[in-house]
Amino acid sequence: MHFYSLLSSLILFVLLLCISDSESLKTLKNLAVKHGESLTIPCFYDEKYKSNRKYWCRGYYWSTCKIVAYTNTSGGTSVTDHPTQNMFTVELKSLQDSDSGYYWCAVEIGGTGTPDDKDYLYLTVSADPAVSVINSRVSGQEGCSVNVQCLISAEYQNKQKKWCRFKDWTCFTVWKTTTSQNSAVLVSDDRKGSVRVEMRGLQKSDAGWYWFSAGDVGVTVHLTVTERPSSKITCIRNTVHT
Repeated sequence: MHFYSLLSSLILFVLLLCISDSESLKTLKNLAVKHGESLTIPCFYDEKYKSNRKYWCRGYYWSTCKIVAYTNTSGGTSVTDHPTQNMFTVELKSLQDSDSGYYWCAVEIGGTGTPDDKDYLYLTVSADPAVSVINSRVSGQEGCSVNVQCLISAEYQNKQKKWCRFKDWTCFTVWKTTTSQNSAVLVSDDRKGSVRVEMRGLQKSDAGWYWFSAGDVGVTVHLTVTERPSSKITCIRNTVHT
């Protein structure tokens, strides 16, 4: 009996270890983008990887994926490390249908027999993506509001919609109702293919990466929060980065 108890404890430890390892690097699993547009993908890593080299790899199988770009290398695809935020971003430009496929965010570990850490995603490039946003980079002033307009194809209009923050992976959900809200976030679904996300009373800590998803398909959005010169100054409308 004691043997089986020890065996069960060992199996549980291994499972927890695997779960912990799998969460040391993560990104979204299914992204969509419109043909000809650009996309920035955030990849979050564990604190222990701050000084490791990061890269972007393409291929269905990890063992045979082709490295597209490393951090700080020039080319059509750029990989930029943000060690103070424990993340790196991959910028893909002028995407074509042929760019659809499996990709990997990866961290170079080094050392004989030590595999690199990685997480995969699937990217779909099409003329009519499942989800999209009018502006993928928006900004607002402290204490004010910012709006993000999200568009959904007919096929995905009845799917569950979410607005999520990468920093802590918290989400606000719309499901079988037209509105989901709290004191700071309002998500309104017109049930006709458009969802509006309004973030109110912005704080500097709200800045960063978010994603909107319908079903299992998502699109990324970056929010910048700027300081308002004076509380007496009227809030201005969204600033859009192109």
